Amino acid sequence: MSDTEEVEQGEEEYEEEAQEEEEVQEEEVHEPAPPPVHEPEEKPRIKLTAPKIPEGEKVDFDDIQKKRQNKDLIELQALIDSHFEARRKEEEELVALKERIEKRRAERAEQQRIRAEKEKERQARLAEEKARREEEDAKRKAEDDLKKKKALSSMGATYSSYLAKADQKRGKKQTARETKKKVLAERRKPLNIDHLNEDKLRDKAKELWDWLYQLETEKYDFTEQIKRKKYEVSRAAILLTALGPKCNNLCGKSHVETSFVSPMPFCNI
Repeated sequence: MSDTEEVEQGEEEYEEEAQEEEEVQEEEVHEPAPPPVHEPEEKPRIKLTAPKIPEGEKVDFDDIQKKRQNKDLIELQALIDSHFEARRKEEEELVALKERIEKRRAERAEQQRIRAEKEKERQARLAEEKARREEEDAKRKAEDDLKKKKALSSMGATYSSYLAKADQKRGKKQTARETKKKVLAERRKPLNIDHLNEDKLRDKAKELWDWLYQLETEKYDFTEQIKRKKYEVSRAAILLTALGPKCNNLCGKSHVETSFVSPMPFCNI
């Protein structure tokens, strides 16, 4: 092949390559362009600067750490001390409260004892005064009876039987009155229960119950006795009614006036 042919062939190849490049460029022009990609904006970063170390002196971080630990220990110790101090004060207050309670309890017991003694003394004084009054009343009644007996004895033998009956009746009344007073004094027992505990209170309640039962029994017996006495009195009244005329004849023989009860009251029936 000659040089001319080689040149022509080279030109043809160059033209073909140029034509192919133009076609490729046209295809690239007709293709749609891809959408633009937005990259995220970077946030501004805080710039950290290292602490400045003073020049000329060496910083001992171990010493700083030890000082901080010592400070924490001192604060902790202060908290512990304050806690124990508060506990100590609470315990002292509790002990003082217990002492006050015990003192108050002892004072209350002493007051109850003194009150019981005073009540006992008062009851004793009342009993003595009552006995003294009864003794004075008995003496005065005995003197009055003696005067009445002397006055009646001067009126003659007519009232001898009446005096005997009057003495017997008065003696019975006085004996019954004294017996009643004695029984009431025995039954009116002082009720001192302030110093008793629970067991003794139960025993006291049982004692009072037995006593009440005894009183009810005696009341029933006395009621039956009264019924029998009423029956006997009614029978005696019937007999006196039957003996009425004879009684009037006896009463007509005597017209003595007296301020006392008639020696034969059944004569007026």
